[in-house]
Amino acid sequence: MGTALPLRKDFYAARLRDLAHRSRDGAQNRRLLALAVIYDGHRRSDAARFAGVGLQIIRDWVLRFNAEGSDGLKDRKAAGPARKLSEEQRAALAMIVESGPDPALHGVVRWRRCDLAAWLKEQFDVSLRVLHIPDVTPEQLQSFARRRGAEMGFRMRRWTRWPRSSPGRRRPCGSGSA
Repeated sequence: MGTALPLRKDFYAARLRDLAHRSRDGAQNRRLLALAVIYDGHRRSDAARFAGVGLQIIRDWVLRFNAEGSDGLKDRKAAGPARKLSEEQRAALAMIVESGPDPALHGVVRWRRCDLAAWLKEQFDVSLRVLHIPDVTPEQLQSFARRRGAEMGFRMRRWTRWPRSSPGRRRPCGSGSA
């Protein structure tokens, strides 16, 4: 078994407890207090038992604390998956949505998400699921149709919900006139 990693010399137990008292991050508090137990001269297994973690996690906390100080013990947000579309590809997608489809060229009269996914595959060889088409809302998909309709003198109406009938006028399922 190897020797324990030494803790930084510029901190001490009372200072770590003071930092834990001032911090509003609960996870950082727990980590600072566990390291304060080590600074008090207790074994790392006691600090692990105090914090409710294993020795490997205590070692990771010591490494982060030695490298970055008390800020290194805060929770870090995961980066997440990388975007599948570059900024240039996203700009091209936004431009084609705003300009609208050319029926002779694209074979559609309005964009749907599945059409845009096929266009992305054809243009950039990027496969995206239909639900993952970025920054495209139904309003953006219909904006070209509204503009073209206004140019041709048509007025596009918004869909409204059909009014519900009163409970007395509803017929049970299957009792329609035959």
